[in-house]
Amino acid sequence: MKLKLTRRTGELLLAAVIITRSTSLLLSKLGLADMGPFTLMALRFSTASILLLALFWRRLRAAGKGDLMRGAAIGAAFFAVLTSELFGLRHTSTSTASFLENTSVVLVPLLLAVAARKLPGAVTLISALLSLTGVGLLTLRPGAGIGAGELLCMLTALLYAGAIILTDRLSHKGGDTLAMGIAQVCTIAVLALMAAFIFEAPIQIPARVQDWGIILGLAVVCTGFGFTLQPVAQSATTAERSAMFCALNPLSASILGVVFLDEELGVLGVTGAALILCGILLPNVLEARKSAAKAATHGT
Repeated sequence: MKLKLTRRTGELLLAAVIITRSTSLLLSKLGLADMGPFTLMALRFSTASILLLALFWRRLRAAGKGDLMRGAAIGAAFFAVLTSELFGLRHTSTSTASFLENTSVVLVPLLLAVAARKLPGAVTLISALLSLTGVGLLTLRPGAGIGAGELLCMLTALLYAGAIILTDRLSHKGGDTLAMGIAQVCTIAVLALMAAFIFEAPIQIPARVQDWGIILGLAVVCTGFGFTLQPVAQSATTAERSAMFCALNPLSASILGVVFLDEELGVLGVTGAALILCGILLPNVLEARKSAAKAATHGT
């Protein structure tokens, strides 16, 4: 059974997914202090897979082979994204990683334009630039250099843009997008386990309660909800709009910092938050005005 969402509902779900996953960089940074990148990923996605399989086993059995294959393809793409992200996090701060990775906001419409051999629409470009500028004001630290961590985060942005486009293409082919999301999570778990045994053997199982708290947070919140429902949400909107919503990640992270860590946004932070929201809302506002104008024209 396919979950059918309206565009508005899909984008609200996508916003919730992105906001929920905004904690993953912080939790991953903490987890990397005691675990290798592949071990952390393997424990995170294996735990999430066990929970999802226990809850949705019957649904997966009823899903078509095509849905599972498409989910596996998306999972392989996100495995590459996460690998680059986790190795990048070892060498740079979470805020710098957040900024660099979310340049995918601009990369998605540019990559789509290159593929279609045409320029992006003016609204798409303006929205992307507003969002990117806002992300920069929120998270880019003065005097930050470009090292191995920053280069890996730039690679992550490119891979993430590709994963968003792939998810967009495959989630619009019909079928059960929830089954696709579960297959995606299971695929990442299998690939991460293989990589952990190959590159990080013997695997160090965490002994601290705090480490298992991090793994459970990543597995249940960031993965069980975040990763699993992204194909469902993206099936109701476009790749360009999905990329815009990625800008909510550093915005949410900054708000969490203010609420829980007593951090201050300052004038630049507040300006950045406003620009991100403007970038996300601009296409919807213009579309609503266009629809209202059409309705008024037909009404007369």
